[in-house]
Order: sequence, then structure tokens, then C-alpha cells
Amino acid sequence: MKQKCAITSGLVDLSKYEKLDKNWKDLKLAAPARRALVDKKILRINDLRKITEKQLKELHGMGPTALKLLKKEMKLKKISFKIKQIMALSGYLRKHL
Repeated sequence: MKQKCAITSGLVDLSKYEKLDKNWKDLKLAAPARRALVDKKILRINDLRKITEKQLKELHGMGPTALKLLKKEMKLKKISFKIKQIMALSGYLRKHL
């Protein structure tokens, strides 16, 4: 038997998201991607530094268009995912130690 969507069934309080997802709306992210980010307490572009790209891709609701928009914005703001920061630091340390 097919499960009903929690959103369309009214089981999810969408007002919770409206208060928190303004930054993501401004980027024109689709609602499922915005909800995924808010659920993980990722409320600003800088918060993406706390997670890896793989973790972002694994979020339910995070599709290829949302990923592309977020990566573009991160590049503009010179922000990288968690793993990239660690790799950059290890490269720096190998070079200078």
C-alpha cells in the first residue's frame, strides 16, 4: 500500500520552516531541499562548513539542482565543505612542517 506524503497530508508543521528557511528561499532552493537543511539545523550558507559534501547529498530532499545552487553559492563566498578543509590543512602542514 502506498504511503501518503506527510507534507500533503498535513502532518508536518510548515510554519516551522517558514521562520527558518529565508536564506534558502533567497537562493531559490526547492522546498524539499530547504526543509532538509532546516531539519539538520543548517540555516545559513556558512553552516555548510560543518558537513561533508557526501552528507549534504544524502539528505532526503536534496536533489541535483539544489546541490548545484548551493555549491555555486559556496564558491562565491569561498566556503568549502568539511572534508575539503581537513584535506587543505593536512596539505598545508605537510608543506610547512
